[in-house]
Amino acid sequence: MLFNSYIFVFLFFPICLAGYYGLLHLQKKEAAGIFLTAMSFWFYGYFNVSYLLIMVCSIAGNYLFHRLLSRRPAKALVTAAVAANLGVLFYFKYFDFFLSTVNAVFGTSAALRGILLPLGISFFTFQQISFVVDTYRGEVKDCPFVAYALFVSFFPQLIAGPIVNHSEMLPQFHSLGKKPVQWEKIAGGFGLFILGLAKKVLLADTFGAGVDFGYAGLAALGRADAVVVILSYALQLYFDFSGYSLMALGAAELLGLQLTTNFDTPYFSRSIREFWGRWHISFSSWLKDYVYIPLGGNRKGKARKYLNLLLTFLVSGVWHGVGLTYLIWGALHGVYQIAGDATDRLRGRVYAALHVSRTGRLACAWQCLCTFALVNAAWVFFRAASVHDALYVLTAQFRNVSLTGLLADIRAIA
Repeated sequence: MLFNSYIFVFLFFPICLAGYYGLLHLQKKEAAGIFLTAMSFWFYGYFNVSYLLIMVCSIAGNYLFHRLLSRRPAKALVTAAVAANLGVLFYFKYFDFFLSTVNAVFGTSAALRGILLPLGISFFTFQQISFVVDTYRGEVKDCPFVAYALFVSFFPQLIAGPIVNHSEMLPQFHSLGKKPVQWEKIAGGFGLFILGLAKKVLLADTFGAGVDFGYAGLAALGRADAVVVILSYALQLYFDFSGYSLMALGAAELLGLQLTTNFDTPYFSRSIREFWGRWHISFSSWLKDYVYIPLGGNRKGKARKYLNLLLTFLVSGVWHGVGLTYLIWGALHGVYQIAGDATDRLRGRVYAALHVSRTGRLACAWQCLCTFALVNAAWVFFRAASVHDALYVLTAQFRNVSLTGLLADIRAIA
């Protein structure tokens, strides 16, 4: 079920609000939590009942690991828990891609399974990995099963995040009904949801139609067309993610709950590092806490730091999608981060030599523009169906460039 679908807006969410607040009004706090969990299961199972079975089995398995680790925090057990989660994710998301790659490299003819990818599996899998790892670290106290099931399945963050932490959500679930209804927050949540819905339907989907049209006819792309398609995709992603994040925050606030902020005007970032502090904030934090720092972070010298950065962003690429294009997208962001860190002092000297402040308006505008250009170049690989298509779109901007043609293109875009 999607936030912008008729069934969500006119059936699911009204029933959810009425039942939830009705049970809280009757002082049935535990029943309200169970009801919210059941509604979250309906939300997820609406696409495909088999998806729901996968998520329920994942919840049950990870809760068992949580109970075992609570009693005996053994390294072998947490390793098994992480491996089991990654194994499930690999099977549903990457197994067919793995088989097709083996067939292409070795000339074999293994039959593909045609496995359907359960929606949101990356989100609830990574969320549960962090939970069992934190249990092993002693950061999670004993958690009731219903609270855990709601933590994993809570529908506002289930399909596209944010990846929430147990320390943020479990205390809120434990205190359901203990605070009076705050009508100002409910009104604010409604406003956020409507604004997010407008961004998604009116802006993101409109830009998306143009992007689909452009990528469907790559052979006909001229220079100006390629620029328009690239910028349109950047805006499609921006308004789609911004809209979804606002709808998720709004839906949670309408239920009297608070999700973490996951989006903060990332295209105004002055560096790729800052971009990842503004784009998919919860995922960036997850990568830092559960990939980059366990790899060693920046504690073992520059060379190891740069290797860790590259590996972390390769994980990001693999997590976002299947295929070489996603791997390249992640690698590019890793290289961007490494290059930014390695040239920081040099850029500081250049600014000093030019007698320009790095924090001045002109310098900030230039840094934002450069960052936006780098992000857009990587987005092309994120969207394209193949590496060939991505390179075609990127080079189409500069094909047969001349001053006269460039001025004509600027007039056409304007």
